[in-house]
Order: sequence, then structure tokens, then C-alpha cells
Amino acid sequence: MLERWHEFYALIGTAAAALIALLFVAVSIGVGVLSRERHGPTRTYMSPVAFHFAAVLFVAAVALVPSHTPASLGLLLGGAAVVGIVYAAFIIRRLLTDNIADLPDRLAYGLAPLVAYGGVLAASLLFQERPERAADVLAAAVLLLLTVNMRNAWDLLLAMARRRSQSRQDGAE
Repeated sequence: MLERWHEFYALIGTAAAALIALLFVAVSIGVGVLSRERHGPTRTYMSPVAFHFAAVLFVAAVALVPSHTPASLGLLLGGAAVVGIVYAAFIIRRLLTDNIADLPDRLAYGLAPLVAYGGVLAASLLFQERPERAADVLAAAVLLLLTVNMRNAWDLLLAMARRRSQSRQDGAE
């Protein structure tokens, strides 16, 4: 069904897998920054980055299966989209109630993933009636999720580096 998109999803899936691996390396190096008192921010910022990269990887893998029918593809993508929407709504609630995020973080960690998962859901429905349009919508949604998540991973790593630097300065005093 998405044969013409094979290279796109192979590239997107590979990128997501590589970024997940790099995230694990970064977290293992910065493990001293993750402490009990930072449990809330870790769940609000770190977990969504891993979740969204895994979602991109999942969608790419599903898109590469050659034997899908419009119904099977729509069902798998729709299920993934609903899970992503619920998770994004949970993160938005945390961002708004915990007062630990500024506007760019609320947009990048909260709103943009919600829009991307909405795009995946729209594509899952479109595969029944207009598969050519669905393929474009799905690609745009996955690309948005991957791109915004790269921004979020960068933001997260900068925050970890700042904390590590601050803790070294506090220890030197």
C-alpha cells in the first residue's frame, strides 16, 4: 500500500531508532542529574522524548509491512494515534499544572505531539477513502513528530548539561 514510500519510512524509522539509542547513551552518561527530587520533570520531559521516538519507529515499521490492507493499516495506525493522543494530553496536563514549563516547551512537548498524533489518526481514517491523501498526511504527521522530538531531545540534553555544570560549581564552592 505504501510501496512508493518505502525509502521514506526506512529513513524515518532508522533515524528514530538511532535517536532512541543516543538518548539512552545520553541518559546513562548524565545519570547523576536524574534524582528523586527531579522525578516530576523527568517524567514530564524525558519520558515523552523516548515515547515519541518509539511511536515514530512503530509507525515507520507498520508502514513498511507490504501486506497491509487499507483496513489493517488504518486499524494499527488509528490505535497508535489514540494511544499517542492520550499520552500527549497527559503530558499537556502536567505541563500546565506543574508550572515547570515555558511557552516553547508547552508547544514542543505538548501541543505539537498532539497535533502530530491527530494527523496520524486522520491518516488512519483517510486510508479507507483516499489512500493517496492519507499517505501524505501520515508522512507529514510522522515528520512533525520526529522533528519536534529532535528539538525536545536537544532541549533536554542542554538542561541536563546545565544541571551537571551547576552541580559541579556548587560542589567546588
